[in-house]
Amino acid sequence: MNVPNHVAIILDGNGRWAKSKKMPRTYGHVVGCDNLEKICYMARDLGIKYLTVYAFSTENWKRSRDEIDGLMKLFRRYLKRCIKSSRENEMRVRVIGDTTAFDEDIQESIRVLEDYSKDYDKLHFQIALNYGSRNEIVRAIQKLSKDVKNGKVMEAKITEEVFESYLDTAGIPDPDLLIRTSGEQRLSNYLLWQLAYTEFYFTDVPWPDFNKMELVKAIEQYNSRDRRYGGVKEGTSCSKQD
Repeated sequence: MNVPNHVAIILDGNGRWAKSKKMPRTYGHVVGCDNLEKICYMARDLGIKYLTVYAFSTENWKRSRDEIDGLMKLFRRYLKRCIKSSRENEMRVRVIGDTTAFDEDIQESIRVLEDYSKDYDKLHFQIALNYGSRNEIVRAIQKLSKDVKNGKVMEAKITEEVFESYLDTAGIPDPDLLIRTSGEQRLSNYLLWQLAYTEFYFTDVPWPDFNKMELVKAIEQYNSRDRRYGGVKEGTSCSKQD
C-alpha cells in the first residue's frame, strides 16, 4: 500500500455524535480528543510522516459560551498530555493558527510542547487551533509586506516559494490526502493554499468513530486515484517537445 506522506484531517462530527448518544456536545469533544491520540499512533505505525488536523477554527468562537469553555478546558488538558504521546511517538508537534487569541496559560503550554518535541521526527503532527486559511493568508501578506518595506525582501523576487515561507505551514510539505469526517463535503476555510493538488476523501463516519480501519480505507481510496499535478501524473516529468 502506497501510504501518503502527509494526511490532513477535518475532525468533524463530535457534537452530532454526542447528541446521537443523548450526551452533551462537550462529551463528544472529549471522546474525539481521545481518538485523536489513537490516530497519531496509527498514523506513525502506517508510515505517515505528516499529520495535520483541524481542531478549532476562527469561526468556532461563535459557539455557545459553555461549549467554548469546555473546549478551552479540553485544550489545557490535551496540550499537557500531548507531551507524553510526543515522546512515545517520537512526534514533533506544531500548532498552526493565530494562538494570540488564547489565554496566556494555553499559549505557554503550546510553547512548552513545541519546544519539548522540536527534535523528534518520526511523525510531524500539526494541530490547527484558532486557524482559518483566509486569516493565515492575510497574516502572511502582512508579514511579507513588512519585510518588503524594510528591504528584507525584494518585491520582484517574490515567488510562490517565498510566499509559502510566510504561511503557518512553512517547511511542511503540502498534504497528499485530505479526510473530512461526518458527511460534510466542504473545506471550511482549511489549508486553502496548501490543498491545491490534494486528493479529497469524505466519509459519513463521525470523528469519534473514525478508527484504523477507516483510515486504511481512506488510504486505499487514495491509492486508486490517478495523481496529477497541473495535468502531469505524479512521478513523471514534462519535457518540451520539438
